[in-house]
Amino acid sequence: MLIPTAKRMQNVRRSFVREILKATTNPEIISFAGGLPNPKFIPVDPIAEAVQFTLAAQGAAALQYCTSEGHPLLRQWIADQYNAAGLSVGADQILITTGSQQGFDLLGKVLLDPGDRVIVEDPTYPAALQAWGMYEPVFCPAPTGPDGIDAKRLRKEIESGAKLVYCMPNFQNPTGSSYSAERRAEVADALRNSSTVLVEDDPYGLLRFSGVALPPIACHLPEQSVLLGTFSKTIAPGLRLGWICAPKQLMEKLVIAKQAVDLHSENLGQWVIHRLVTSGRFEQHLQAIRDAYGRQCRMMIEAIERYLPREVRTTRPEGGMFLWVTLPPGILAADLFERAIQKGVAFVPGRAFFAHGGGENAMRLNFSNSDESRIVEGIRRLAAAMEEM
Repeated sequence: MLIPTAKRMQNVRRSFVREILKATTNPEIISFAGGLPNPKFIPVDPIAEAVQFTLAAQGAAALQYCTSEGHPLLRQWIADQYNAAGLSVGADQILITTGSQQGFDLLGKVLLDPGDRVIVEDPTYPAALQAWGMYEPVFCPAPTGPDGIDAKRLRKEIESGAKLVYCMPNFQNPTGSSYSAERRAEVADALRNSSTVLVEDDPYGLLRFSGVALPPIACHLPEQSVLLGTFSKTIAPGLRLGWICAPKQLMEKLVIAKQAVDLHSENLGQWVIHRLVTSGRFEQHLQAIRDAYGRQCRMMIEAIERYLPREVRTTRPEGGMFLWVTLPPGILAADLFERAIQKGVAFVPGRAFFAHGGGENAMRLNFSNSDESRIVEGIRRLAAAMEEM
């Protein structure tokens, strides 16, 4: 029997990146494909201590239902981080979510109707396309370069009546690039006096290993902006906890949407994370990650320059987890991927990150989930696969 599904499912595809990760389960394959933190830096012992402390201090309360909005002390801590960055928000503007991926889904439920125009970076984060694709919008890509999204193209799309603008100003996935201060101001100026909502995603902002941090674009447009954040990249993805920061007028609708999905995010994990971020060890933990990722990023760039053809070009991020690599003319990333898997190395072909096609001669490499020796060996294997082509 063929079970009929909703029409909205007809144009929603499986995650290309998640499907690729299935090919990397062989331990012999060096994977630069996933956006995974380095397991060496997941704070297992501090998490265990935080669990024990929480259960001793809170007992059954940490294992009970909690409010849909989430742990009030954790929400206040998140609000304090935004205030320190120059964005004035209160804890009542924070909603704890089951990973930032749930944030995309809740925003889609609350804001998107079929046919609504959504401006996205080109290339962009594919899981955002997948989550919002369920609500049948029209994606409007705007080219993105080293300093951020094309401001002129953005303004034109906004004038055409877009509902949302989605961007990732810090260490963008997949390119690793960051918006300049001037581009952030231009984006805000393009949005000002419109009804378009800015969705500013920042999963990697705390992973800066060089350069100077800049305030969120939302500082220019606090009543028109929604921010997404996550603990997956800084603490542990398995805890599946993130958040939405939104204007009060929108927050009520988001809470209702979340209640309809899962009532609230996992309670014990929220207590545990609050213990971790307020225990005095969080900054030391972050610095260890930043130092390691900085070394690994530099090592990957050096290996690319040493082993890959001179025509290869790569971004040079100041943080995050990814490099964006442009291949020599005549080499398609999809073809290279097949040969690379045979050589024992994996990456994500660039086409996965484009809403309407593109990136055929590009690939995303993850440098966070490897040590230095595997990075060098993985690039050597990529070089061997390229040489055969």
